[in-house]
Amino acid sequence: MFRAGVGFYALFGFGWWLLGASATSGGARIAVMIVGGAVAVGLMVAARRLLPASAGGPPPPDRRRRFFQINAAQWVLIAGVAVACGTLGVPELVAPLIALVVGLHFLPLAAVFAQPALRVPAALMSTVGVAGAAVALGGGSGESVRLMVGGLSALSLWGTAVRTVAAAAAAGAVSSGP
Repeated sequence: MFRAGVGFYALFGFGWWLLGASATSGGARIAVMIVGGAVAVGLMVAARRLLPASAGGPPPPDRRRRFFQINAAQWVLIAGVAVACGTLGVPELVAPLIALVVGLHFLPLAAVFAQPALRVPAALMSTVGVAGAAVALGGGSGESVRLMVGGLSALSLWGTAVRTVAAAAAAGAVSSGP
């Protein structure tokens, strides 16, 4: 499944990174965006080179069904958060609450895939979401909330990607080529 999930972590991490970058301006924004793109590409190249082709292949049908159900629920909740925050006039809570939803979605995935390590991004992303909500509710600027939530969410997902590749390499599951 996109080389043991690394592609998902890399690309969604990049999306969060772009959210954080939106709090910057001018040349700094461009530089931050380029760095984030390079990290995402680097992670995907590392996964392709270091993980065997079978890593993250299609799960059995029952697991695949649960994966899609969990992700469908996550996207419905994300849409609900965006609509509710917009309706209630609290757009600054969108990113933190989405980070919380994303974090919590890793808990059932950890069980479905028998991967307790997925509790780590669950804890990290959920903590980022709660902390971001606290900053927003405490009067923090929209820029500070986006920078914090976007940057820390990206680092959480990218760290999970690095751990995934490193664990496979340490276990000797390294590919001999692309």
